[in-house]
Amino acid sequence: MKKTFIAFVLALSAALVFAGGQGDKKTSEGTSAVAAPAAAKEKVIKMSAGFGGTYMDMMKTIYNRAGMPDLIQIPISAYDKNFDLHPVAAEGWSVSADGLVWTIKLIDGLVWSDGTPLTANDFVFGLQRAAKGGYDFAWYWSWAGGIKNWGAVEKGEMGVDQLGVKALDARTIQVTTETPKPYFPGICAYWWAVPKHAVDKYGDEYATKAETMPSSGPFKISKWTLNESIELVKNPTYKGPWVPKIDKVILYPQLGNPEVGFPAYLANDLDVTGVNVGQLSYARQKLPTEIKPNALFQIYYMAFDYATAPFNDVNVRKAFMYAFDREKATSTILKDIAASAYTLVTPGFSGYNTETKAQTGFDAAKARDFLAKAGFPGGKGFPKIQLLWRIEGGYHAPIVKPMAEYIQAQIKEVLGIELEVKGLELKTWMDSLSKREGKLFISPYMYDYIDASNFYDIFLSGGRHNWSSAKYDELVKKADSISKWEERAPLYRQAEQILVDEATVTYLVHAKENTMFKAKLIGEGVEANKYGNYPLMYPWTVCNLDIKE
Repeated sequence: MKKTFIAFVLALSAALVFAGGQGDKKTSEGTSAVAAPAAAKEKVIKMSAGFGGTYMDMMKTIYNRAGMPDLIQIPISAYDKNFDLHPVAAEGWSVSADGLVWTIKLIDGLVWSDGTPLTANDFVFGLQRAAKGGYDFAWYWSWAGGIKNWGAVEKGEMGVDQLGVKALDARTIQVTTETPKPYFPGICAYWWAVPKHAVDKYGDEYATKAETMPSSGPFKISKWTLNESIELVKNPTYKGPWVPKIDKVILYPQLGNPEVGFPAYLANDLDVTGVNVGQLSYARQKLPTEIKPNALFQIYYMAFDYATAPFNDVNVRKAFMYAFDREKATSTILKDIAASAYTLVTPGFSGYNTETKAQTGFDAAKARDFLAKAGFPGGKGFPKIQLLWRIEGGYHAPIVKPMAEYIQAQIKEVLGIELEVKGLELKTWMDSLSKREGKLFISPYMYDYIDASNFYDIFLSGGRHNWSSAKYDELVKKADSISKWEERAPLYRQAEQILVDEATVTYLVHAKENTMFKAKLIGEGVEANKYGNYPLMYPWTVCNLDIKE
């Protein structure tokens, strides 16, 4: 691109010299010939792409996708940086009185980048293909989406024509679920159109080459060099919201790992990249304004064996709840990699309850009082307990072990109790939890879909923990089935109050991710949301980035 631009400038300069040098030149008609203004510089952003798979099709594979298909495929809906849901391919939606049948109306005039009309059939085809094609995200549509007959179609017991999704006409989709799913429009943020005409012609391989892959999203593929880079340019046929302000995105799949991505960022070969915990101290020192942290929709909490002593006593659980100083933890050993958790869900997530924070904070005096009330003043007579944590990689690795050791020290300091800290491999940890072989756990949970039910359902009777409350079950199940959020929200607040009153868990921290954005990048896509975080919400984030002139 640089060579092309320089050649253009040289050619323009030569033309001006040939025309007579500087200034306006009078023509034979007496008018002035003014030199044409230089073309606007192309706005290009270079990004690492965390996925280097084979297919650039979100409805073919989520976990092994190539590049960023969510920039070139249009979904039914999508979230902005404040986690507000917007219709994208949809004009709107409605649900039947029983909450089982959703009708989705598409916006008029949708078209693929090759000029082919985009219709309801392209969305229906995408789900039918996923249900029968070994889709690695099928669990999402079976469990979170609850599409009628999904399991039977996936197993081959029914044909795809029996799947609970059909096109009523070119712009109308009807979806039937097994049970009411009041959050279904949010589920549709993971439902992208698939170009049936391209799949019919090329098979799944349509999504492996620029020349065979039509786009429906804000960008389209202009060049795809395998194992090197993917170039995306504005899609002129895009009809959805959030039209890009930049002209081109260049993705580098091989730079998705921060170990290579961050050095490339420092060499100005990337404009956006993730950083790992080992790189954060350097970034904080050298480029503090370019670090954009985000608290994930995830939580670590301390859970107990509720059936046997000592944690069958709510006073013991409250002692542990008040003994954890999360602010100290997140400002020292977990600085920049975790945010303090006072509630079940992260700020901004559906069901976030601001009323809880004032009740779950650190209070050493309260912790000691509750422990004494339970019959263990100063920790005397408290049994030997192991705190079991899960050995994992990724963002967990720098958080869990240091936090476990921090809890061990704090429980000793505040309560006078000696804990043994033990890390277990995933299967062993899960077995200890499910078989009730341990008494005290650091339990992680990461969201599957953006709705309060995804977190509140964890504590329903018969779930991953042996705690049970009939009133909690009643509130959550009722909230899960109601369509209107204003009626659901108070029920979830009441349910969380039960968790707090019973000290069912001790909220610990929410994990954080950190992304680097070059200072030249401006716009809403690089500004904090109303919760003070910088989430990467595709396609919203990229469409709302611009480059400083």
